[in-house]
Amino acid sequence: MNKYAVIVAGGSGSRMGAPVPKQFLLLEGKPLLWYSINIFLAAYDELSVILVVPAGHWEVAKDIAASVAEPGRVRMVEGGETRFLSVRNGLRLVERESVVGVHDGVRCLASVGLVRRCFEQAIRLGSAIPVVDCKDSVRWVEGEGSRPLDRSRIRLVQTPQTFLGGVLLDAFGAAADGGAFTDEATVVEAAGRTVHLVEGEVSNIKITTPDDLVLAAEMLRWRL
Repeated sequence: MNKYAVIVAGGSGSRMGAPVPKQFLLLEGKPLLWYSINIFLAAYDELSVILVVPAGHWEVAKDIAASVAEPGRVRMVEGGETRFLSVRNGLRLVERESVVGVHDGVRCLASVGLVRRCFEQAIRLGSAIPVVDCKDSVRWVEGEGSRPLDRSRIRLVQTPQTFLGGVLLDAFGAAADGGAFTDEATVVEAAGRTVHLVEGEVSNIKITTPDDLVLAAEMLRWRL
């Protein structure tokens, strides 16, 4: 069964206060996106990476793709105005008889073990959504008030969100637009499918702010 990673390299550097999108920022001398691509290339020899890139940053993304371990296994496609449209563009290069992991380009500290865990469960159950426990107290805001939620029943969702190719293609094909969807799991659920959770990794952070970048650098040095 063919394996694909659709890596979404969208987003901007607004919360970073950076002049370039955050996926192109450097971590220990390499772009965040470089690490994300290489994780998947290392996970499976037969896996192909589909890199979804903002139109205005094609050349810089092309240079990054050319510098990874096996650039011949990386293809690029132009992103859309939203994450939903970007993923849908990437899925045009995917075959039905496959396993597909959709990953945030700025989650550059995911491990090979996590990728394999997600793909193996998706082959068995049809889907694998990595999650971690919520350690903080959580409150639900209603108007001017709020109420506590039981954090033991809350899970924080990560990527790669992984599915059988037919499941993901059918779900995106049935969705009229992506306005109400926050991730691939919600698209698949809207198509009437049950999604299955799998253990994620606390270190698999989404780099969004300058503090995240500092933390990621420390985590990377610890791994090395």
